[in-house]
Order: sequence, then C-alpha cells, then structure tokens
Amino acid sequence: MNENLLTLQGVHTHIGAYHILHGVDLTVPRGKLTMLLGRNGAGKTTTLRTIMGLWKASQGQISFNGQDITAMATPQIASLNVAYVPENMGIFSDLTVKENMLLAARWAKNIGQIDEQRLKWIFSLFPAVEKFWNHPAGKLSGGQKQMLAVARAIVEPRELLIVDEPSKGLAPAIINNMIDAFAQLKSAGVTILLVEQNINFAKRLGDSVAVMDNGRVVHAGSMKQLAEDEALQRSLLGLAL
Repeated sequence: MNENLLTLQGVHTHIGAYHILHGVDLTVPRGKLTMLLGRNGAGKTTTLRTIMGLWKASQGQISFNGQDITAMATPQIASLNVAYVPENMGIFSDLTVKENMLLAARWAKNIGQIDEQRLKWIFSLFPAVEKFWNHPAGKLSGGQKQMLAVARAIVEPRELLIVDEPSKGLAPAIINNMIDAFAQLKSAGVTILLVEQNINFAKRLGDSVAVMDNGRVVHAGSMKQLAEDEALQRSLLGLAL
C-alpha cells in the first residue's frame, strides 16, 4: 500500500484566461494531517478545488489511493470517500441542522438510517450540532456553522478529509474545540489536508507541511521542522510563526 494517499504531479490549472497553478507537486501521507500554507493568492484554494474536480487540471496528474482521478467528475471523487469542506462552508441555511446532516449522508433516506454510534461520536466532537439539531442552520453562529460543515463531511466514514481554513473568523475557544476534533479524526485514521492561516492551529496539528507561492509548492517537509526554524518561516511566509 502506497504511503501517500494523495499525490499531485506537475498540476497546472487555468481559470478562464488566468493560469493559477504552475506545476504543483504535493504528497499527502496516509493517516497523517498535512497543512497547506502560503500567502493569500498563492493558489491554496485552487489546489483543493482542482483535487476535487471543481476546476479541471489543464496539465499534470492527480492520484488518490493509486487511482488517477485527474479527469474524474466531482461526484465520482466524492464517492471514493473523499469529503471537502469549502471556505464558505456550503451550509443550507433554510434547512435544519438535522436536514443538513441527512443530505450529507448519501445512503440514508431518513435520520434513523444514519449510524447511531457515529452520530454520538460527532455530537461528542461538536456538541453544538446536537444542541441545535432542529434549528435552521442559517441561525447558527459562524463557529457553529463551521462545526456543522465538518460534521456533515464526516457523517459517513471518509478516507480523506479536505478542509479550507476551518478556523477562519472563529473565537479562540471554538478554535481549540476544532483542534481537538481534528486530532480525534486523525487518531481514528482519517487522512486530512488542511489549508490554514492560523499558525497556532497549524503547529499544534500538522504532521507534514507544504508551502505554496505563486501557484507552486516551494517547500515540503515536517511541520515540526518548519515550526522550529524562524529563518525558514520568514523566507517562505514573510513572517515568523
């Protein structure tokens, strides 16, 4: 079994007339949490969307679990047990929390068909999901919506979880809750790829890290090494962590 669950090789992405990704090489080790860092506009979100097939790679190859997924449609990629939480969270505001969760459970026709033990585990990770179960999702706070977005992504077992800036705009206490949740997911064997701007979040969770600049990965290695090397941080990110 390949130690890398996800691999990008020489991936280019064009959006209209714009050439956004310029040959991205990225590996996501199986069972680990990989941080994708970089300045605004470096190409991080485009990389995630290209992995998910929302934007098509114009060159290069994306492999998941040894399978070429470069040309696959987004629903096909999702069917391989890959979940994606976009930066805007994608919550259905007019539906209840329960209805949002049921929509994400692809094989369940009613809430009783969702694995009860898995729901209890999700409630332990994100108590707000249980507390506001019958409330419209649009009435939740930003932090509660983020918890719901991640809860939806894991309502069924996933092999790869891709999340774009989960801590953006959240209060410190909720960020700590989110860190604990991702740590539990990782210990449960879920492979995670996170785009994150919160450096404390990255340092506490990351096993490996890739830093992007101008549509390329310019550094890849261990998160621990980057966190301990201020000179490297300044050269890559323009600031010390």
